[in-house]
Amino acid sequence: MNKRQAGFSLIELMIAVAVIGILTAVALPSYNGYMMRARLTEAFTGLASVQPKMEQHWSNTRSYEDFDTPALKLMPANSEHFTFELTESSASGYLLTATGQGAADGFVFTIDQNGNRATTAAPDGWATNDACWVDRKEGTCAE
Repeated sequence: MNKRQAGFSLIELMIAVAVIGILTAVALPSYNGYMMRARLTEAFTGLASVQPKMEQHWSNTRSYEDFDTPALKLMPANSEHFTFELTESSASGYLLTATGQGAADGFVFTIDQNGNRATTAAPDGWATNDACWVDRKEGTCAE
């Protein structure tokens, strides 16, 4: 009577490890890209939410100046990955800026009184675009 041994051979284990390694190598970059797009959404949402408030402020005062006065509490709160700032303001125009920090360090997104969106800075390996907010390395505009 021959007893059959139970278990896995070394070759079977090596094949399983190789398959897991290949799957990880393919899936990890996609996951990292997905996570970065989720972080960038904080900036897009923050900037887009301020624009109607800016227009209301202009309707009330006929100026975009003093919008960022702390007492008015109209600017979005800084988030884990972005700080928001009114970088330019006058009677007839403004420029809102979201600057990345932490995992989103290096990104700078802007929006002006005409709704013009721009990615003015991005980390190494990412494209910028003066006509939209970029949410992918190759420079694809966010929808």
